[in-house]
Amino acid sequence: MDDEGASRDRQHQLNIIEYIMSDKILFNHETTGVDRRGFLKCMAWAGTGVLWTMSSGILRSQSLSGMSDSGMAGAAKADLSFVQISDSHIGFNKEANKDVAATCRAAVAKINALPNAPEFMLHTGDLTHLAEAGEFDDLEQILKDCKAKEVFTFPASTTS
Repeated sequence: MDDEGASRDRQHQLNIIEYIMSDKILFNHETTGVDRRGFLKCMAWAGTGVLWTMSSGILRSQSLSGMSDSGMAGAAKADLSFVQISDSHIGFNKEANKDVAATCRAAVAKINALPNAPEFMLHTGDLTHLAEAGEFDDLEQILKDCKAKEVFTFPASTTS
């Protein structure tokens, strides 16, 4: 292969690598290490929530959206379990998700289907879309149906 052909081949390989890496979490070493866009890409991949279990001191995580029968069995045997959901955005109704309340209810239903009630549930990120009182009330009604022993909310910061 001549130098020009090798150069084209190398550029093609670099283009493939750039394409693959474009969907990875990007690091921002000036602040916390992960940028918001990269985190949101990761969360979209992970699903609506995560079940965390600890057995014999080993912490494991599993997406609620893809929980298998073996995952359910593992959750039943865990010494400690808790769940985390994030960014319900109650009140949002655009094309991406026209019924976020139903999505949140589905996450709660998956939590309630676990063989043992988790010790607690963490709801992190954007709880509501416009921070209106009615949206917080709607979220409270949905979350009070959760069979987790305790429910904690950690709203996203409004500062950057």
